[in-house]
Amino acid sequence: MIELSNKELKKLAAKIKKLGMKVGFQQIGIAGIQLAEDEKRLQEWLARKRHGEMSYIGHHNKKRAHPEKLVPDTLRVISARMSYWSRESKNAQEVLDDQSMAYISRYAVGRDYHKVIRQRLKMLALTTEKLISGFGYRVFVDSAPVLEKALARNSGLGWIGKHTNLIHKNAGSWFFLGELFVNVPLPVDEKISNHCGTCQACLEICPTKAIIAPYKLDFI
Repeated sequence: MIELSNKELKKLAAKIKKLGMKVGFQQIGIAGIQLAEDEKRLQEWLARKRHGEMSYIGHHNKKRAHPEKLVPDTLRVISARMSYWSRESKNAQEVLDDQSMAYISRYAVGRDYHKVIRQRLKMLALTTEKLISGFGYRVFVDSAPVLEKALARNSGLGWIGKHTNLIHKNAGSWFFLGELFVNVPLPVDEKISNHCGTCQACLEICPTKAIIAPYKLDFI
């Protein structure tokens, strides 16, 4: 068992965040592993069969909402945010209107983000491992049943909007998420407030009308 004072844990958390920025992330946050309310919402959503053909979401529910059951001894989750927005990108509608051009979703342009984020998280973990004896971790990038949006929200990386995606006040939703499950009781970050207000833009523009109400998604 790792035994550090609160002061030492606070310093370690600050170092991890700086290292995260150094390896290429735009933000690092730390969350606890309590997801009871999110687990309840997930079960209700599944019971209404709003997950469409994505039957895999119903698998491993206990592990999905309990990080410590997915990776024994997990005490905290380090969430990382990596932006894929490019200021050089052309306006989406401009590209769609140009018959001589092909439109590719921005997140799919460039290297496979799973590999990029995994590599960066691995670098962060290996560097942290040199700072503390007994440091245990596991890297996740869409590779296991993880409630990543809820964990990222709890770690202060953004709030979950009415479209059920994570939103950052300055970066919008143009980013990927990755996680490190760790066995160190690092100080957790505070959630940030929801800034959606009365905005209904996501519901109005959704082409498939899958957002049936604020914070409710139906894939059927």
